[in-house]
Amino acid sequence: MAEIKPIRAWRYNSSLANKIEELTAPLFDVVSDKQRQKLYESPYNSIHLSVPQGSNPAAKAKQLLDSWKRNGILEQDVIPGIYVYYQYFKLAGSPKEYCRKGFVCHIRAYDWKENVILRHENTIPKSVNDRIELLEQTELHASPTHGLYTDPNFELEKYMDEVIQTPLYETEDYQGVRDVLAVIQDAKIIQCFIDLIDPVKIILADGHHRYESSLVLKEKYATRNPNHTGKEGYNYHLMYLTNTEAGDLRILPTHRLIHGIKNFSEKEVIKKLEIDFDVKVFENADTLNEIIMGKKWAFGIILKNHSLKVRLKPASINKITWHFPQEIKNLDLTVLHYFIIEKIFGILGKDQRESEKISFERNFSSCLEKVHQDEAQMAVITQEVSIEEIKQVCASGFTMPQKSTYFYPKVISGFLFSSINESEFQSLPYSRF
Repeated sequence: MAEIKPIRAWRYNSSLANKIEELTAPLFDVVSDKQRQKLYESPYNSIHLSVPQGSNPAAKAKQLLDSWKRNGILEQDVIPGIYVYYQYFKLAGSPKEYCRKGFVCHIRAYDWKENVILRHENTIPKSVNDRIELLEQTELHASPTHGLYTDPNFELEKYMDEVIQTPLYETEDYQGVRDVLAVIQDAKIIQCFIDLIDPVKIILADGHHRYESSLVLKEKYATRNPNHTGKEGYNYHLMYLTNTEAGDLRILPTHRLIHGIKNFSEKEVIKKLEIDFDVKVFENADTLNEIIMGKKWAFGIILKNHSLKVRLKPASINKITWHFPQEIKNLDLTVLHYFIIEKIFGILGKDQRESEKISFERNFSSCLEKVHQDEAQMAVITQEVSIEEIKQVCASGFTMPQKSTYFYPKVISGFLFSSINESEFQSLPYSRF
């Protein structure tokens, strides 16, 4: 059902790879402006390909990529492989070290209607368009998206645990995470990966915009190719796959910021909240994220002059008029986007994806700061989404609002690159793949 292939990755040459930490970068949608400017100072950092700058960034990335290939900055692996990628990390307030285990490969870019790769949240159209142009110009996946497969028997971990002992790279990234990459090139073991993934469905955890860019490009290239076979490079996408059954899969909350509302009144907002929520006022907002933890339909509200814990009144859940199944209506984020963003601020559900009045912030302290410095009129503090909720959403065929989940840690860009250019995508004649 889910077809994967090993890849002939493009990687930095051995002399540069000795300082791999100077070549890696955060994903395009999480890198801050300050980080970005620092990374641009390094002439060979992967950010020049993943987040190119300038008036025509995609064309500039294409020109730079060609130069790096021509001058040996990047070299393509001769033998195709499955790239094992482990991330060792800790969470604030806990001494436990987690290890998220996964592997990077090519996966066929399935249309959503094929029900093989499942999405759980909406995308923002402008971000998709930017990614399409970059992929079309460079024909290069500069970083993998993140997908989830389910294997309760942990069949692949034994192969990954063995090869990770002899890594290609090991570095500490911008998150304080230890990233380790290794490669499996044994054809028999690669076939084990292919066979295990073949019958399963994949949940797209992170990278919805990049995945949709692959879908758009696939359709465009297939339409204009009279000899389309389905085996061309443009039919495939680069993905990092991890097991949903592992205990080291962490999903952190993404909070909502509201700004640009005309005639904004804290008093009026509180009055409207009291219609459907039980509202409790707190002296300060410093512990709101802890106060709401584990409480269904509970949110923290940060206003310039008020700090609130709000929790939906159980009877109000039946007021939701959106045409969703009940399990989707019951989600915290559905409650937030319906009762707060639509009913209080008048931003209809169908308009929320493109609304400039809503922004997203993962850091609780930053929410406090932005409201108190008048960069936002209000912050809505959310809780973690569970993997079981995500499975439930995917099974329903519906999606969560955009930016509903933040899988942690994020993968980094720069360990490897994947080409969909036909001359570079196809394996050599003697390869069974």
